[in-house]
Amino acid sequence: MNASSPSPLLRPALTVFGLIFIFGIFILNRVWPSGWAWQPEQPAYLQMILGIYVTLGVFLLLAARDPLRNLSLIWFTVWSSIVHAGVMAYHSITDPSQIGHLWGDVAALLLTAAVLAVLTPRRMATAGADAA
Repeated sequence: MNASSPSPLLRPALTVFGLIFIFGIFILNRVWPSGWAWQPEQPAYLQMILGIYVTLGVFLLLAARDPLRNLSLIWFTVWSSIVHAGVMAYHSITDPSQIGHLWGDVAALLLTAAVLAVLTPRRMATAGADAA
């Protein structure tokens, strides 16, 4: 893969992460609360997180159709996942009752960022290369 061509795995990765953001966060929040739900349970927090991540998931599914036209969204997902994971990791470490998040959502956000960063080109191809 050169700097302007996406990996053939980028589209499936965007689809998988989009579906996880749409459905998986809520399911994991219920099935594994120590790794996915901040305690004590905060309904407003969950609604906010779901609102943001379900929306992002829908847009990742749309981006999977044509990743090169959606590089800014993909890179936003990478960098916002890193920042979100960093903030959550800090709070998980400083509040021992929340340590499960390091193995739950912090790890998942870093995995998301790593996979998308590896598979996504750094910039769009030049107009001449697109025409060829």
